Amino acid sequence: MEEARLKSPSVARNREAILDVLRPLLPQQGVALEIASGSGEHAAFFAENLPNLIFCPSDPDAAARRSIAAWGLSLGLANLRAPLALDTREDDWPLHAADAILCINMIHISPWSATEGLFKGAARILPSNAPLYLYGPYRRQGVETAPSNIEFETWLKTKDPAFGLRDLEAVADCALRNGFWDPAVIEMPANNLSVIFRRA
Repeated sequence: MEEARLKSPSVARNREAILDVLRPLLPQQGVALEIASGSGEHAAFFAENLPNLIFCPSDPDAAARRSIAAWGLSLGLANLRAPLALDTREDDWPLHAADAILCINMIHISPWSATEGLFKGAARILPSNAPLYLYGPYRRQGVETAPSNIEFETWLKTKDPAFGLRDLEAVADCALRNGFWDPAVIEMPANNLSVIFRRA
């Protein structure tokens, strides 16, 4: 199973900073659904460091799910569930209730419809005041976009024209239309943001 484990260099760089934000944000107990878990390294790291929470990773990609499962097996964490096949654009998600949702580095590497689906689905399964945590690079009105983010966006669009940095205001407006409050925004290393929504 070790060959199935994917590794992302960015995870090692950002996981500690993200964990520092998540510690006071996430509930003491319950289920945290991670959307677009990718390699599964974040889910494994958070499960290891927040043992009272059950982490439920997910990804629409089969290779990613194999990697997530391999990381889970290698660590033997009782609070890390098997990965779900979940595409935010689907109306029926395989998990129908969660106490928190995490979504790291998805919004800019997916079509806008995935973001719309994220908020629609999160509104269905989260209780009132539960957090929806987003992490990644954004454009913001009145804030100059870092040159490294502009270069990154150019590269993303060579992969798919539907990808790219999203305007934070557009994301917040989408959240508002789906029953979330205005976000709290935390500056993170490498020109990224933690964006925290709560279900109204």
